[in-house]
Amino acid sequence: MTVKEGLYYTQTHEWVRVEEEEAYVGLSDYAQHALGDIVYVELPEIGEEFGAADSFGAIESVKAASDIYLPLSGEVIEVNEELEEQPELINEDAYENWIAKIKVNDATEVEELMNPEQYEEYIEGLEEAEEDE
Repeated sequence: MTVKEGLYYTQTHEWVRVEEEEAYVGLSDYAQHALGDIVYVELPEIGEEFGAADSFGAIESVKAASDIYLPLSGEVIEVNEELEEQPELINEDAYENWIAKIKVNDATEVEELMNPEQYEEYIEGLEEAEEDE
């Protein structure tokens, strides 16, 4: 599993790349691997506003369906429309194939997210818990 530098992560396995007042949001490599073959991505509407940790879309795979949560509060200003026709792009490269771009409402919310090292430790803890079951 790849954890990419320069991104922030959530406990629900979304990543965010902040670029000044905007941010790209996607699903982590760990999440796409756990989901398996992704067959559908429900994208948010441009102009929709969400709070941090709000569900802003959904993703379905051959194994499961789950909500996608926004790491930071903001307004959706762009969506990755390629995912409507090719949701499997997330499986191919979870970090290149972002889901939505938002205008960030409160940049200080980044402080609540995990950096790459913290996220790696978090994943290791999850994997160890699975092994103990």
